[in-house]
Amino acid sequence: MDERYGYKTPGHAALRKGRASICSTAYLITTTTKNRQPLFTHFPAACSAARCFEDAALLRESRMLAWVLMPDHEHWLLQLGETDSLGDVIGRLKSASSRYTNRSLNRTGPLWSKAFHDHALRAEEDLQAVARYIVANPLRAGLVKRIGDYPLWNAVWL
Repeated sequence: MDERYGYKTPGHAALRKGRASICSTAYLITTTTKNRQPLFTHFPAACSAARCFEDAALLRESRMLAWVLMPDHEHWLLQLGETDSLGDVIGRLKSASSRYTNRSLNRTGPLWSKAFHDHALRAEEDLQAVARYIVANPLRAGLVKRIGDYPLWNAVWL
């Protein structure tokens, strides 16, 4: 409830409420494609997007610890650097992956939904356990029987 105006904060604004960018903190990020379109079933388009997830120029001081690209969404385990805000890093990743994916699919327009969900990991949370949870998404979704059969993921602990 947004008490200033007497109503619930709708949609994307509700996701931003209380968001903080804390240097050196690891975040679990999820964002979906616009209207949950399964654009990443097209393997070349998925590869175009995935190349952006570990691009040092986009991440700058931040570090991608693990990621998985699903047909209509992604999960990132991202450790924020010292200067960029979480929104800045996510914005660069979403913008670049949109450009390359759209080019691959010969399409234009928004690729990702405007908002993203973030969870700042507490110090006691095990980063490797969260990474395993992320990369196991294709198993839980029934896309593959073994994670090694799914090509669209990575983790720094390999």
